[in-house]
Amino acid sequence: MPTLPKAYVSLIQAFAPHFSNCIWEHARVLLLGAILAPGRRTVTAVLRIMGLSEERQFQTYHRVLNRAVWSSWALSRTLLKLLVQTFVPKGPILCALDPTLERRRGSKIKAKGIYRDPVRSSHSHFVKASGLRWLSLMVLAPIPWAGRMWALPFLTCLAPSARYYEGRARAHKKLTDWGRQMIMQLRRWLPDRRLVIVADSEFAAISWLFRLTQLPGQLCLIVRFRLDAALYKPAPKRKPGTKGRPRKKGERLPTLVQVAANPKTRWQRVTIRNWYSEGRRQIEIVSNTAVWFHKGQPPLPIRWVLIRDPKGKFKTQALLCTDLTVDPAQIIKWFVLRWQVEIVQSQMTKTHVFATGISRDHITDLDFIVRDHDPINEQLHQRALLLKRRMRQAVLDSLAEGFDGHRQARQFGLAIHVRLQLLGLGLQRLAFLFQFAAAALKLRQRNDAVQIGFTQSV
Repeated sequence: MPTLPKAYVSLIQAFAPHFSNCIWEHARVLLLGAILAPGRRTVTAVLRIMGLSEERQFQTYHRVLNRAVWSSWALSRTLLKLLVQTFVPKGPILCALDPTLERRRGSKIKAKGIYRDPVRSSHSHFVKASGLRWLSLMVLAPIPWAGRMWALPFLTCLAPSARYYEGRARAHKKLTDWGRQMIMQLRRWLPDRRLVIVADSEFAAISWLFRLTQLPGQLCLIVRFRLDAALYKPAPKRKPGTKGRPRKKGERLPTLVQVAANPKTRWQRVTIRNWYSEGRRQIEIVSNTAVWFHKGQPPLPIRWVLIRDPKGKFKTQALLCTDLTVDPAQIIKWFVLRWQVEIVQSQMTKTHVFATGISRDHITDLDFIVRDHDPINEQLHQRALLLKRRMRQAVLDSLAEGFDGHRQARQFGLAIHVRLQLLGLGLQRLAFLFQFAAAALKLRQRNDAVQIGFTQSV
């Protein structure tokens, strides 16, 4: 086991109480090796990078994952605690709930299904992919050295399709059921903090939203809203002596489609920072409160926000918020933060990978750029992020700035920095390596070592 910097030891040891002593020794090797290993993070690659390629009892490390007894829920809680203490020590905690697809094939992968590929598909082109569907709950935290918000997954659940449960004793659980359980678990872990959850339109269900609004504490849910939803005024106060059951809703209100088409609607122009991939963007909004009601469902008081583009580049859309006191512009800012990571990853995958003619299956060390959503990879990134935060250094940020205008590739500098710290390379040796690489590149281009002084320097 290599000697680690003191700042790393205290952070890694936070996960030790969840393992027995004998298992922790092997689990720590897997954790550090997974951060160091380039390409696919297999047990073999981990042992090789840790200098244990000749280990005779290699099966012991495999048994940490397939036989050892440890709680992933406890590890998720510890990871969440570290993320909140480091990046969101005060104020509301903004979280995103997002299903993601891990592309897997093979007869032994029982829970796989056929789902829509979110990267290769578009509004006009539908692409299916085989794999595992995971539901991730992520903390959206501002990263000082990145200059933007990052999604930091801390809890991930496998959500198989209905076909997987055919012929099994367990009943099928919908994606909304998994999401409700995850948010209720988050509420139990953080009972005193205000939570803001942003999700896609697949979670815009009255029963799902109503059940979560009944949880104790401050909880705000923001989802994409349908334009044809039935909206009503709040139920009037019940007069004394009135017979019959109390009313659940008041008079019917116009749908959002009618509100958008009404020329008398007063639109307010606001400027949103970091509007997807466009930076600052002016949009027009209108907002109001109403009661969303459907037969057989409980009435849900909401604040809706209608958004339209003055330039006409995107269609009119709507958002829903369960907290009626939140400012409409703030609702949009919170929701846009949820999509920044996915849009950047999608654009970088399509432009920087497929434009070069390289098959995505042959990429080995770009798992932090392309959308390779293995939940273990995602949570390893969070541990690497905490390691860099603990060191409070930004050695390679300037190198990463040149990769992409979105600055999403700063994670390239993060991965290299943590790996070099763990491998024990000093800054002087690192500087020499970059000088040597630059000189070698010039030598190859000019084929003249005398002109660049390479011979003398070596």
